[in-house]
Amino acid sequence: MATKKAASAASKGGSIRVRQVRSQIGIMPKTRATMRALGLRKIGDVNELPDRPEIRGMLARVPHLIEITSTSTKES
Repeated sequence: MATKKAASAASKGGSIRVRQVRSQIGIMPKTRATMRALGLRKIGDVNELPDRPEIRGMLARVPHLIEITSTSTKES
């Protein structure tokens, strides 16, 4: 059920593609938990997330470890 809500939110407000570009070795546990919550575990991992304020807040905590690309959704 949560995936349907996430999918509908992504279709309304767009989505953000996030890629991990730096390692989590030596990073504080709280930051590591934020990366895990974003669905990123290893360098090169990519995840597409809904563009919501709570996701933007998590991304603001780890800008030195990730690369962000906004993707717009086309409605047909």
